[in-house]
Amino acid sequence: MKPIQPLEEEKVFKDPVHNYIHVQDRLIWTLINTPEFQRLRRIRQLGTSYLTFHGAEHSRFSHSLGVYEITRRIISQFERGGYEDWPSEERMVALCAALLHDLGHGPFSHSIEEAFDMNHEEWTCRILLGNTEINRILEEVEPGFAEKVAAVIRKDYEKAIVVNLVSSPLDADRMDYLLRDAYFTGVNYGTIDMDRIIRVLRPHDGRIVVKESGMHAIEDYLMSRYQMYWQVYFHPVTRSSDIVLRHIFQRAKELFDQGYTFKFLPHPLPSLFDGTLNVNEYLLLDEALVQTSFMQWTLEEDEILSDVCSRFMERRLYKYVETELIDLDMIDEIRSEFERAGLHPHYDLEIDFPTDLPYDVFRPGDPKKEKQILLLNRQNKVQEISEVSDVVRSISGIHRGRYHLYFPQEKLERVKNQLSKQVADIFEDKLGPAQMEFEI
Repeated sequence: MKPIQPLEEEKVFKDPVHNYIHVQDRLIWTLINTPEFQRLRRIRQLGTSYLTFHGAEHSRFSHSLGVYEITRRIISQFERGGYEDWPSEERMVALCAALLHDLGHGPFSHSIEEAFDMNHEEWTCRILLGNTEINRILEEVEPGFAEKVAAVIRKDYEKAIVVNLVSSPLDADRMDYLLRDAYFTGVNYGTIDMDRIIRVLRPHDGRIVVKESGMHAIEDYLMSRYQMYWQVYFHPVTRSSDIVLRHIFQRAKELFDQGYTFKFLPHPLPSLFDGTLNVNEYLLLDEALVQTSFMQWTLEEDEILSDVCSRFMERRLYKYVETELIDLDMIDEIRSEFERAGLHPHYDLEIDFPTDLPYDVFRPGDPKKEKQILLLNRQNKVQEISEVSDVVRSISGIHRGRYHLYFPQEKLERVKNQLSKQVADIFEDKLGPAQMEFEI
């Protein structure tokens, strides 16, 4: 590997979460200034959460810088401590992986992934290994360096301790998004003592562990993470906007597959719909393009597409009711009654269960080593944190979630007299005078 050249003068980003983000290596500075990384300014970190928490407009760009900064601080702490278990030659691989780990996120992230069966980590690796400026820069370090970074993203890099930094239950990614998402949503749940956590991290036997004296800081971190999932990431209003968004993608693809002639269909959306997107086309996708398309689609002749696009752009989201466990027969019955009443059985009804979402709430006692948080005691022995902490054990499985049924209230109001009493009773609380605004 070529020696990594330092910058003549350290560059800093002023950051509301970390105060300053320090860039000391020319390689990192060059990567930040690539078109592929700058695109992340146009991808929101929290998808549609800005429709629930109006301050949640922060980007994947700022989050990626934050993950890089936390990783840099952890590595600096390891280097100052002179820990033999930290492979110092892996510093740049770890920093590059931290910086670039979200490179493959598309517009509105998880919703577009679900609608088109995509995976942002796969796209990150395709960008790292494709005909891109980022690939050219990484390969200048040494042939195969881009593959090393991609291996960390895929979690199959030969040194698991490097993967631990970027992807584990206690990684730089999670620490930054808890702090950053809490800051921009205005909640207090994600407040953690990151300085303390970094101080008690140790490289040990090929992975990162926590000094036992830091257990309480980790308990606080896990409790904050638990609260953020249920109060922010699983928020039912955000789920409503996610559902409307997913319906837009689904309907647009259905129409495309049927040969429908769109009044507005900019490149590269046809490639997205037919599954032939290449890397350069994927990099053209951002939220500005997608939302411009949504606004134009409010004028489309297809009533379903026009309706869901108008709802999203004007924040006329679906209402929801909570219900206890319902069986498949009951779901089929509700859909059948909706259809008989003139409603669409799928676009006018969505059954949602929060634990199906793509967020990883920490599960104490998980047998998979990569999902464990290990404490290092004074005898140099490690234990899974739930074996020691009553607090961690207590948060496992407390909140399993309830079914939420989402629907357009004004449409259901018009046909409520055509529903059976059994079905109408499920929606009873929402079938009074129309209330078009959600209570946040």
